[in-house]
Amino acid sequence: TNLWNYKFTWNPRNVVVAGQGGAAVFMQEGKYKYIPYHRLFRRTEFLEVENYGRFEGLANRDSLKYRSVYGLDSIKTLYRGTLRRVGFSKAWNMFVQLGMTDDTYTLQGSEEMSYRDFVNSFLPYSPTDSVELKTRYNLKIDQDDVMWEKLLELDIFNPHKKIGIKNATPAQALQKILEEKWTLAPNDKDMIVMYHKFGYEIEGKTNQIDSTMVHLGEDQTYTAMAKTVGLPVGIATLKILNKEIITTGVLRPITKEIYDPILKELAENGIVFKEKEREYLGYNEDNVVG
Repeated sequence: TNLWNYKFTWNPRNVVVAGQGGAAVFMQEGKYKYIPYHRLFRRTEFLEVENYGRFEGLANRDSLKYRSVYGLDSIKTLYRGTLRRVGFSKAWNMFVQLGMTDDTYTLQGSEEMSYRDFVNSFLPYSPTDSVELKTRYNLKIDQDDVMWEKLLELDIFNPHKKIGIKNATPAQALQKILEEKWTLAPNDKDMIVMYHKFGYEIEGKTNQIDSTMVHLGEDQTYTAMAKTVGLPVGIATLKILNKEIITTGVLRPITKEIYDPILKELAENGIVFKEKEREYLGYNEDNVVG
């Protein structure tokens, strides 16, 4: 219901500061790849999910820490990403370039600061140019650009609305502005999308499996996010209590004793991965933006 095709169904702070704290690291066809934060939201890859359209994926932190966990030390490509609807990352990059996602310092007078003053604090001084004009000039966007429409939709230039947070960081102030527009309405339905692509070789023949999962929430309370996070924990807890899972210690769900029964019960609750096998396509540079 908005131009960003996005609302919060998880911790909003994690969305605002996503990608900070070091370069994203992954492997692509045997080569180490690094994306620094200031380039992260312009290095996206397009993915098609059957019946649900096109999405964009952006690298999510350190993908390589999963190599040893899954026994994939000799793997040529390992990429972990976050999915958004196409166009979200390019728009989010406006906040990154202005400095609004920074969480390392506090803003003077943030409690009484208006949304408009917040935006203006990142722009050069001008005795004549409006905040809107300076924003467009600095971001190099035109008045009829959809990027501009996305900013206007957030009411970010309102001179009357206050940040209302004492000693707020830019990231905290931005989060306050976004929460006002991106909170789920009572009858909104969220959607969780996962896409896994496995390329493998057996006896000289290369194949690919595309595994996708799409799950829709019911409303503002019974969200897909709550279900996909909460159900595995609940199912595992019951199976431990009923002694169906007997291995002790703090465990990752990477052994069959744990994941097989949980996946089966998740399927009974409509959380299912659909798999398609086809010829391996490898890494397609044509799908990459930036």
